[in-house]
Amino acid sequence: MNIDRLTQTSASKWTVLIRLAVGLVVFFPEGIQKFAYADILGAGRFAKIGIPYPDIMGPFVGIVEIVCGLLIIVGLLTRVAAIPLIITMIVALVSTKLPILLGHDVGPFHLADLKRYGFWSAQHEARADLTMLLGCLYLLIVGSGGWSLDQRLARPATR
Repeated sequence: MNIDRLTQTSASKWTVLIRLAVGLVVFFPEGIQKFAYADILGAGRFAKIGIPYPDIMGPFVGIVEIVCGLLIIVGLLTRVAAIPLIITMIVALVSTKLPILLGHDVGPFHLADLKRYGFWSAQHEARADLTMLLGCLYLLIVGSGGWSLDQRLARPATR
């Protein structure tokens, strides 16, 4: 595959704000915390909600979030980096929010202990996940924008 197709972007320079929200505010620090607080945010949390192989998946997701978060922050291979984060957000929604929506366990995924269940409770609990999913989808579609390493790589060399 041609690197130019992956780095090409016509998005505004201000796409950097979406990149910072997705990479710097959410994924990069969340990835670090999956290691720093593995019992409550990494493998321990994954075991509690029913993610298979939590001792493997917790660190794996942490590494994906750190690496892809950094790539998005600097705007390098942004479209490629967005794909695993989209998958991460879909798994998060299915594993933690779908049980809330339905009011019972779903397959291996366990219902959280909340005061209320149903559509509005699931929507409330999913607002950050949905925002990050939409941010990642936006970056996948438009690329990293003008203030990015992708843009620098896409420019023809001048002499």
